[in-house]
Amino acid sequence: MGEERMGDCWSSTKDQFDNLEKHTQWGIEYLEKYSKFVKERSEIETSYAKQIRNLSKKYQPKKNSREEEESKYTFCRAFLTTLNELNDYAGQHEVIAENLTSQIISELSRYLQELKSERKSHFHDGRKAQQHIESLWKQLESSKRRFERDCKEADRAQQYFEKMDADINVTKADVEKRSSHKARQQAQMRHQMAADSKSDYSAYLQKFNQEQNEHYFTVIPNIFQKLQDMEEKRIERIGVCMQTFADVDRQVLPIVGKCLDGMTKAAESIEPKTDSKQVVESYKSGFEPPGDVEFEDYGQAMKRTASETSLSRETKEKPTGKSKGKLWPFIKNKNKLSLKLGSGPEDFSHLPPEQRRKKLQGKLDDLNKDIQKEMDQRDALTKMKDVYVKNPQMGDPASVDPRLSEIGQNIEKLQSEVQKFEGWLAEVEERMPSKSDTHRRSGLYETQNNTAVSNNCAQDRESSPDGSYTEEQNSETQVKANINPNPNPNPVPTSSTPEFDDEFDDEETLPTIGTCKALYPFEGHNEGTIAVAEGELLYVIEEDKGDGWTRVRRNEDEEGYVPTSYVEVFLETNAKGAMTYI
Repeated sequence: MGEERMGDCWSSTKDQFDNLEKHTQWGIEYLEKYSKFVKERSEIETSYAKQIRNLSKKYQPKKNSREEEESKYTFCRAFLTTLNELNDYAGQHEVIAENLTSQIISELSRYLQELKSERKSHFHDGRKAQQHIESLWKQLESSKRRFERDCKEADRAQQYFEKMDADINVTKADVEKRSSHKARQQAQMRHQMAADSKSDYSAYLQKFNQEQNEHYFTVIPNIFQKLQDMEEKRIERIGVCMQTFADVDRQVLPIVGKCLDGMTKAAESIEPKTDSKQVVESYKSGFEPPGDVEFEDYGQAMKRTASETSLSRETKEKPTGKSKGKLWPFIKNKNKLSLKLGSGPEDFSHLPPEQRRKKLQGKLDDLNKDIQKEMDQRDALTKMKDVYVKNPQMGDPASVDPRLSEIGQNIEKLQSEVQKFEGWLAEVEERMPSKSDTHRRSGLYETQNNTAVSNNCAQDRESSPDGSYTEEQNSETQVKANINPNPNPNPVPTSSTPEFDDEFDDEETLPTIGTCKALYPFEGHNEGTIAVAEGELLYVIEEDKGDGWTRVRRNEDEEGYVPTSYVEVFLETNAKGAMTYI
C-alpha cells in the first residue's frame, strides 16, 4: 500500500486511505457493541440476583407461632437452609455483575475514548500529508503550463524576426533597420523567459518528486503503521475482555459449588423417622385408653353404668333422653382443642394433659430466665452502689435505690407467677398416669415468706402417684434465687447467703470459663475480693457484667472479685456456654 507511486495511481491511494478510515470506524463501533453486550449481561445478572433474593425472602418462615412448630421438623429446617444457601447463591450473581461492570464495562469505556482520540489524530496527520502533496502537485502543474506558454511565445517571436529580416521589398533602409532590430530584441527576450520558465519547472519537478517519494515511502507508511498498531491493540483488547468475561464466572464457581453442597447436605439431613416421631411428640394427648364397655342387658330392669376406667370426664350417662355418653376419642369439643400459642385460658386447661404439661413447663422456663436476668441486673446495681459509696465522686449511691426497688418488685411478681404455674404443673402431673420426662427442670424459686399456694404445690408433688418428679437445680441458680425484698447492697456479692446455707450445705464449684493475668497488684481488703500479685495467673469463673469486677479463682478454696482493669482476661471459646445456668 505504501509502495505505490503517485501519477495515475493517486486516486486509488486516496481510496485506500478512505477505506482504512471506514474500517477503523467499524472496529470502534464493534467494540462499542461488545461493551453494550456485556452491560446487558450485567443487568441480567443483577435482575436475576434480585429475583432470587426476593424468592428466598418470600418463602422464609414468618415470625409467628407456626415458625416454632416448623423448626421441629428436619425437612422444614432443610428447606430453610436451602433458602439461605439460595440467598448466598444470588449474592454470587451480584458479584458477577459487579465484576463485569468494573473489569470490562468501565475499562472499555475508558479505552474507547482513548481509541477515538488516537484514530482522529492519525487520520488528521494523513489528511494533512495528502493536502501537502496535492499543493506541491498544483505548483508543479502551474510551472509546467508557464514553461509551455513561454516556449510558444519565443517560437512566435523568432519566426516574426526571421520574416522581417528576409523581406526584400522594403525600400526605406532606415525603417528596415529599425523593424529588424526590434524583432530581434523581442525574440531574444522571449527565449530568455522560456529559459527561466524551464528552470523553474525543473526545480518544481525535482522538489515534487522528492516530496512524493517521501510521502509514499515514509509519511504514509508511518501513518498506516500506527493505524495498524491501533487496530491490533483494539482486537487484542477484545480478546482480553472475552477472557475476563469467562474468568468472572469461573471465579465464583467455588462459592456457588459450596452453596449447592449446602443444599445437598440439607437434603441429606432430612430424617423421615425423626419427623414422624416429632408428630407423635407434638400431638400426644396423654389420655389413657378407655376401658371395656360393659354389656347393657335391656331384658332386665337395671341401670346402665358407664365405664369407670374411661378417662373422659364427659361419659356420664344421662338419666333420661335418647343420647348416650361418648368415649373421649369421639367427643366433639365445641372449642376445638387449640394448640396455638396465646390462645385459650392462662393455665392451658383447654389442652390435652401431655400438651398442657409441655406448655406449662415452657412457660416456667421462660419465667425462670426472666428471673435470672432480673437477678443479674440487681447484682450489678448492688456492686455499682457499693462503688459509689466508697467513691462518691463517681456517682450518688441513692440514685441506684429506685431501680433496685423496681427490680425487687419485678422479681416478686415473677416468683408469684412461677408458683402459680408450678401449682398447675403439679396438678397435671398428678392426673397423668405416667411421665416420660423425669429429669425436667423445675425452676422453683423459694422466698422467705412462702405462700399457701407454694406449700400446696410442694405437697402435690410429694404425693405424685409414681413419685417420679425430681427437682434438679444448679447451685448457682439456687443461691441467686433466695431473694431478699430489701437487698442490702454489698460491695461484692458473695457466693452464698445465711438463709440458704441452712437448707443446702454443699455448693457446686462454678466452672472455669477462661484465665487471666494480673497486670497490677491488688490488695483486696474488702469482703468478697481476693488479693493478687502482679503477673499472677488465675482462673476466670465469672465475666465482668458491666460493674467493673471479674470473679476469679486461685485454687479450690480461694476465689473472689478483682477489678477488671487490673487483669488481662483470656476467655475460652465456649465461655458463654459455661456460664449457662441449668
